[in-house]
Amino acid sequence: MDGQDVTGLMQQIGARARAAAAELAFAEPEAKRQALLAAADAVLVRQEEILAANAEDLAFGTAKGLSPAMMDRLKLDAGRIGGVVEGLRAVAAQKDPVGEVIAEWDRPSGLHIRRVRTPLGVVGVIYESRPNVTADAGALCLKSGNAVVLRGGSESFHTSTAIHACLQDGLRSAGLPEDAIQLVPTRDRAAVAEMLRMVEFIDVIVPRGGKGLVGLVQAEARVPVFAHLEGICHVYADADADLEKARRVVLNAKTRRTGICGAAECLLIDRAFLAKHGPVLIEDLLKAGVEVRAEGELAQVPGTVPAQPDDFGREFLDMIIAAKVVDGVDGAIAHIRRYGSSHTESILTENDVTAGRFFQRLDSAILMRNASTQFADGGEFGMGAEIGIATGKMHARGPVGAEQLTSFKYLVEGDGTIRP
Repeated sequence: MDGQDVTGLMQQIGARARAAAAELAFAEPEAKRQALLAAADAVLVRQEEILAANAEDLAFGTAKGLSPAMMDRLKLDAGRIGGVVEGLRAVAAQKDPVGEVIAEWDRPSGLHIRRVRTPLGVVGVIYESRPNVTADAGALCLKSGNAVVLRGGSESFHTSTAIHACLQDGLRSAGLPEDAIQLVPTRDRAAVAEMLRMVEFIDVIVPRGGKGLVGLVQAEARVPVFAHLEGICHVYADADADLEKARRVVLNAKTRRTGICGAAECLLIDRAFLAKHGPVLIEDLLKAGVEVRAEGELAQVPGTVPAQPDDFGREFLDMIIAAKVVDGVDGAIAHIRRYGSSHTESILTENDVTAGRFFQRLDSAILMRNASTQFADGGEFGMGAEIGIATGKMHARGPVGAEQLTSFKYLVEGDGTIRP
């Protein structure tokens, strides 16, 4: 498409989304629930069609030279499609946030004031590779009464289109406007630039992808953005960590899925832990096939690779981890403050005081104790799904679910009340 065609297309999509958002703002909760359940059923019915579309995308990704981690993000199988279905049904089962009274009070003037949840309006989601984002974002926006404009990556174009068709089936069956969930029908990157400027139609942009995409969106967007730049997640093994818990958590945090933003990218080991247990955590990672880029005394462990300065504060999204010895929890906190991305950090310790210090003095969106960073996920938090993980400090933070996709308004009632 040429630039003029893309501009015209995006203007039409935006106008239709704005009109749909006006209807969704007061849609019945049951209609939204039924739409999501019908979409889940459609995904099951169309499973073979979705897998065939995914095979096309995987072939495209292979030809494009995508990394194994990116290919893993892109790939769907029966299990992952089952996860999409489960996510849609989980969001459907959640309490509808729209209209919820957050607080209410009476004033001496006679006014009764309520603060209630209201949709944001139109959400634009720009994402790479992971086609399940199509379902997650569509479901959460619908549940929260928002229209959504989805712009998937070129790698997942066919799969996203097939999943979007299922969401449309759900909307039709529930009598809701099909324009509530729209997918940009072109791979042309000019569509992204248009979305970032569509202040008259889009209320917030949510980017899901690598540092390049998110950085571009944050730099160029005129529309407000919910975003995290990178998932540089740390695991700190404290002197008072339980060895077996630590071994389980470290391996899971790094190796369960390396291509997600909750994967651990740096292991910090307390000097006292190392003196007590030796380099067992490093050895476990090496045995699992992880390339350990180690600094200082850890670089003496056979099989490790000497760390370079830029290995800290780096999102590998691969079977690679940076590792360093630190002096106590304060050493870990100092390192994370310098190199972290405010996403997720985990402390492994049985010491309540140490854990409390870690929780109090770090300000990442998610802080964990004796748990894998791979739990940094809206589904695992009970949100059914997530549209992304926000690491900023305005409005939404951490996993962004349906509730985080609402704002609020004040409803004020009087009885002929006037201000003196």
